[in-house]
Amino acid sequence: MANNRPKGVFGVGLACIDAAIHGRTEHRPTSADYPETVIRRVTFTAGGGLGWRVSALRTVRNSRAPWKIVVVTGAPSWAEYWAPVMAALPADREMIVVDRPGFAGSEPTNCIPDIALQARALAPLLLADRGQKIILIGQSYGGAIATLMAEANPGRVAALVLLSSYLGEPGPTARRLLQLGSRMAGLIPRDLRNAVTEIACQPTQLATVKNALERVRAPVHVIHGDADDFAPIATARALVERLVTCRPVHFREVRGADHFLNDGPVDVLISHIEACIPRQPPKPMWPWLQWLRGRSEALSPVAVA
Repeated sequence: MANNRPKGVFGVGLACIDAAIHGRTEHRPTSADYPETVIRRVTFTAGGGLGWRVSALRTVRNSRAPWKIVVVTGAPSWAEYWAPVMAALPADREMIVVDRPGFAGSEPTNCIPDIALQARALAPLLLADRGQKIILIGQSYGGAIATLMAEANPGRVAALVLLSSYLGEPGPTARRLLQLGSRMAGLIPRDLRNAVTEIACQPTQLATVKNALERVRAPVHVIHGDADDFAPIATARALVERLVTCRPVHFREVRGADHFLNDGPVDVLISHIEACIPRQPPKPMWPWLQWLRGRSEALSPVAVA
């Protein structure tokens, strides 16, 4: 399927403007590129008693997949940009990508700058079928929200992935856009205005996020492009080096990649996600079985060359 969505940070901005002009919540309806037998738009009720209707895209599977991949998107939050990745996933993986509160087709229409409140609202994404395990991905601004979700739901998240995480220190492109967005707040579409407000309010909340990240019990993977001029890779690397956690934090640098890893080759991103899925440990062997195996090997005839 062709991907007709503008790419990159400026492309997303133009898409927001185009959608606002035409009264759409998507730049181009996902159903125009992918049938509902592959990807389907769904809604769910926000957690924490908030009652908002939250919009998301999810893959369609005929049977339960063993792994559910949950993606909390950045700012502005448009799940449609993950559609090519979702369509290319193997059949034994399912994915749900959310339009966060304040963006696209999700309620409310106003900005929700409180990261903890958004984490409460998105908690239902961590519900899984019996026997299913969850990989939680926080993209860009969504990384902080996903961290709070993982810390608050320790038994539901098998791994936390921070993808192109934005951590309060803008790169040159983000700095220019924030300055421009602040000056034009009364003229730009709602989604861009909400994104600027969110990012401006994030730094004062990052101490809470860092403390939560140190308490996350699941393995943590940080994936970042070395050409990211929106969220500097140096900031992500410094965070990992300063963290004090009970589990190792895995840092993966993607050569030549910018801030929008989901806009690059889908097989590359899928391979990085696959590398974050915990491998099944070997099944334990009962002591008496170990003894019998040892006796059997000891009594076996020795081949003579």
